[in-house]
Amino acid sequence: MTRRADNPALHGWLVIDKPAGITSARVVGAIKRVTGVKVGHAGTLDPLATGVLPLALGEATKTAQFATSGRKRYRFRVRWGVATDTDDREGDMLAESTARPDDASIIAALPHFTGTILQRPPAYSAIKIAGRRAYALARAGEAPELAARPVEIAGLRLLGMPDPDHADFEAEVGGGTYIRSLARDLAASLGTLGHIAELRRLQVGRFTEAQAISLERAVTLGHSLAASEHLLPIETALDDIPALAVTAAEAARLRHGQRIPLRDLRVHLPANPIDAEGIDKETLVSARHDRLVVALARVEDGALRPVRIINR
Repeated sequence: MTRRADNPALHGWLVIDKPAGITSARVVGAIKRVTGVKVGHAGTLDPLATGVLPLALGEATKTAQFATSGRKRYRFRVRWGVATDTDDREGDMLAESTARPDDASIIAALPHFTGTILQRPPAYSAIKIAGRRAYALARAGEAPELAARPVEIAGLRLLGMPDPDHADFEAEVGGGTYIRSLARDLAASLGTLGHIAELRRLQVGRFTEAQAISLERAVTLGHSLAASEHLLPIETALDDIPALAVTAAEAARLRHGQRIPLRDLRVHLPANPIDAEGIDKETLVSARHDRLVVALARVEDGALRPVRIINR
């Protein structure tokens, strides 16, 4: 038995600990089947990867873009001496090297891969080129040479070296960063080749490993997810957006798509205060009544205009 898609109890976020060997789309499909609601995800994980995969259910799908904009944290293992066409262990081998870096060399190289750096995405990636995904071109034997682009790596540290062929790392990165590219480029800087042997995502923005449940457990709960502690509020993904409290009457106007002049706004949230008269032009805010988001709104021409209405 599934819940109807308009059931307000099934609007929120569910953090899945994705198992290895399946796609993110398959996880989304499994949850959609047992809940009967619209489901989206915040940031794809490669099939070999495990860990935090936040799923937006129902009206929470309208906030998914804000969850994907936060930093992500990963733990990963690099295999030295082998390059693959996918930059991970699932690809075909392209070349080998007998060179193996020691821990001192690795530690010395890490500062060159922190901050804002230029990174070339893997050929097997979801980037679109003339309307086609790069991985589709690569599979067809037309692997594209993707241009390097700036990415942010806020932190990168060596955790240990279980043997000469492998090294374990933890990284905190901004949106658009490929850990597979990081492993490939780090290896090249150390005079060898390398690819990702293991990858686990520990955090996506406000969503953490501690909040995650297994896909098996989520499917078993099925329609009972709504009554469990695992379904997180829609607001979880919006903590980094300025919150502006509105009255019941103002909330009703926003829900009907109506603009509200800033001079008419009378209250604000003490937990995340924002003065209506001090809101900058084009500022995106989370308009809330009784601490629940009713709309995502933007300041335009002296008024608050709803751009995403949350119905529940």
